[in-house]
Amino acid sequence: MASIEKTVGNAILTMIRSRREPSAAPKSDPGGLFSGVPARVREAQFSDYEAATNLKRRWGLIPDSLENWERLWHHNPALKNLQTNPPIGWVLEAEGTVVGYLGNISSLYRFGDKTLTAATGSGLVVEPAYRAVALSLNAAFFRQKCVDLFLTTTAIDAVGKISRVFKSDPLPQEDYETVLLWVLQSYPFAQAVMNKLQLSPALSRVVGCPATLAVGIDKLFRRRWPRESAKGLAVSEIKVSEIGKDFEDLWNEKLAEGARLLADRSPETLRWHFEIPGDQAMSRVLCCHKNGRLVGYLVIRDEVSQANGLRRSRVADMLVKQDDPKVLGVLMVSAYEHALQAGSHILEVQGFPASVRRQFARWKPYTRKYPSCPFFYKAASPTLHKMLGDSALWYATPFDGDATLMPQL
Repeated sequence: MASIEKTVGNAILTMIRSRREPSAAPKSDPGGLFSGVPARVREAQFSDYEAATNLKRRWGLIPDSLENWERLWHHNPALKNLQTNPPIGWVLEAEGTVVGYLGNISSLYRFGDKTLTAATGSGLVVEPAYRAVALSLNAAFFRQKCVDLFLTTTAIDAVGKISRVFKSDPLPQEDYETVLLWVLQSYPFAQAVMNKLQLSPALSRVVGCPATLAVGIDKLFRRRWPRESAKGLAVSEIKVSEIGKDFEDLWNEKLAEGARLLADRSPETLRWHFEIPGDQAMSRVLCCHKNGRLVGYLVIRDEVSQANGLRRSRVADMLVKQDDPKVLGVLMVSAYEHALQAGSHILEVQGFPASVRRQFARWKPYTRKYPSCPFFYKAASPTLHKMLGDSALWYATPFDGDATLMPQL
């Protein structure tokens, strides 16, 4: 069965990797439109929306909506606590034409009794003729004042290398680049694999049935699904808009557990983060109560790949009092049941500390590993930066940065 596990993991990696890398796009600057034209960096303005969106669309990145720009840079709860107005990003401009863009998203973190201001670089895109000077956008990002923590959370290999140039380090949290996943529906999953491999219809029929059977048998033989007793615990599902005061109480209790770097999870921030204008994915919140008190929650997002039709549910965030294994378990069982009802083909978990991941590993998930770490950080203070080299201080999930902040279109 080990060969099946490896085959499934590699197939999933091939399919998912296409989501993280730019899709097919022009490979050159047609007609040399920008050749020899000097460019300069300036702060982005709202009036740059159309140019930045067209640039992202041209080079295969997910375009944004004006409503989401309003959300990110006018309605972000973190902005209320900042003494200055941070830039919304920077553009690289050549003779009035935007040829490069990098967004700048503010957030708050808690580290013990301290509140830290973080900035996440998002949506980097540059015309090929200017990629040699693209570092100027990143230099502007890292020159920001009044920022305690600089983050890059959806980095492909090239972006990771740029981050290293500016003395950012890969996230020390163990196995963040390794995704745990469970196959929910063998047949549609196998069909998606066949489509990705671009096999002929005849060959797909020949190979698809044995592949479906092999995955199904492996799942049953090794019992690859979450299982946990729910005695004394009750799980309910709510909309993101229904997040209320009980989440504030849980958040404060979590902060009191000890010094750990945690992205702000106040109710206002949670609602803002997951209520995304124009989002084609669906986010729901699974709440676990014990004796009527909220002791943990899990946010799950149901998504459909436009490239291959693969339906995916992924754990976007989870917070549990004292990381209680029983609560973690019943929430994951509920997430699995939700994903089945949503018609998803796979359920994914990325991130979370090693102690939490060990609980999930009991249920024998498949794994896939990105070719490089997608998460980099740099603290403005050398002392803090050195301190954050300790993996035990991190609780990084897809909630951090922009990994689940942008819409699926």
